[in-house]
Amino acid sequence: MRSDGRKLQPHRRPLFPALILLAALLCLTRGVPLSGRAADSPATSPTAAAAVMPAESTASADHESLAEEHERELSRIMIALVILLLAAKLGGELVERFGQPAVLGELAFGIIIGNLNLVGFHGLEFLKSDLVLIILAEVGVILLLFEVGLESNVREMAAVGVSSFLVACIGVITPFFLGWATAAYFWSDLESLVPAAMREALAPYAKYVQIFIGGVLCATSVGITARVLKDMGKLQLAESRIILGAAVIDDVLGLIVLAVCVGIVSAASGGHTFGAMDIGWIIAKATVFFVGMAVLGPPLAKPIFRVAAWFRVRGILLTTPLLICFLASYAASQIGLAPIVGAFAAGLILEDAHFQVMPERKERRLEDLITPLTTFLTPIFFVRMGIMVDISAFGNASILGFALVLTAAAIIGKQACSLAVVERKLDRLAVGLGMIPRGEVGLIFANEGTKLMVNGYPVVDRNVLSAVVIMVIITTLVTPPLLKWKFSRASEGKT
Repeated sequence: MRSDGRKLQPHRRPLFPALILLAALLCLTRGVPLSGRAADSPATSPTAAAAVMPAESTASADHESLAEEHERELSRIMIALVILLLAAKLGGELVERFGQPAVLGELAFGIIIGNLNLVGFHGLEFLKSDLVLIILAEVGVILLLFEVGLESNVREMAAVGVSSFLVACIGVITPFFLGWATAAYFWSDLESLVPAAMREALAPYAKYVQIFIGGVLCATSVGITARVLKDMGKLQLAESRIILGAAVIDDVLGLIVLAVCVGIVSAASGGHTFGAMDIGWIIAKATVFFVGMAVLGPPLAKPIFRVAAWFRVRGILLTTPLLICFLASYAASQIGLAPIVGAFAAGLILEDAHFQVMPERKERRLEDLITPLTTFLTPIFFVRMGIMVDISAFGNASILGFALVLTAAAIIGKQACSLAVVERKLDRLAVGLGMIPRGEVGLIFANEGTKLMVNGYPVVDRNVLSAVVIMVIITTLVTPPLLKWKFSRASEGKT
């Protein structure tokens, strides 16, 4: 989905000074309070102050205390952003030197930061639950899906042919059922790793949790595969066009699966029975939403941009599409779909022709204007996802086994889709290998599961999330060398 690569430079400055800076910042956080409110001492607490202060002075003291609390909260957020962004760029720089996408470095450094408590450092625990950072990360994901939609095109999706559509369908269905089966097989072991109260709360909803885990394996990360194919100069091959077309369709189908899974779990957690009619209704809503956006979106977007063209205020070119993105996200959430579904659909309908009427366009692309926003916000999401991983969970053989089998299901499931290629003399194995990486798509799906609550507990807890992150890392790591190996063998066979 997101292409994080750039050409490697022959000479780069060492990372050591930046690593020293990050370490120094971590040390500084020892003095940052873990909550927005500092511990009240007997002499300065509001209760003690009220005993010695006149009644008319209490309101003023409370106002000053609130102002101080807000200032402390702001300082915490500022240092948190410095740490998260620096960790993201350091991690991205490090892994890109080895030819890997930056998202892996963001995850890896997030995992390190999130598990510093294992060595006795607890100064950054607030990063796991701070509401401001959670909201910033969520906005980053919405913008990321909007950006992916902008890079896709409805006409291109319609023109990729029967093979891409069939590959996408098989590449969603097979991993879904393999992931579901894997979660069902390991369910009893996973239950034993959580408190008894959580086991009891989730037991009646086990199949819904397992269905959601199956959904995590559905979509393919088109950005990672596209980067590898581009670096190899293979983008013009028929196999490459099928892979990229199928991956984009995968995104749409994966978001529909996400909508269905969210609907199933939400209804079940509310005590409602959920049958085939309910599933059909959710699929219909998601389909109508996408089709409606695809059919009605472009005609409606044109007058919106014409009206926006009357404005001469700076930044209207960026603000107008963002308004459409956020409005579509809100509309999706109001009909029971995830906001990211609306963001992707909004990006899908906007075309370059819409921007021609804007006075400040000057040959700039909207993707270029969105990039600074995603550069700032999206890494916060991926570093936070890494922070939420509990590496101590892999000391348990059941969790580690679950992660490895889930990874195998993710890889095997995408190989099945290669059988759907209808053209003869094409390299079907190359198509299957190109569909392997989950990248940010699987993480976004899992993140939705952490927000879904059943009887007060998340559908995706830290153990399951840790296994999903391992699956994402492995599928992302193995794809580039496997594709290079397959295409190099094919080239040797032709010579």
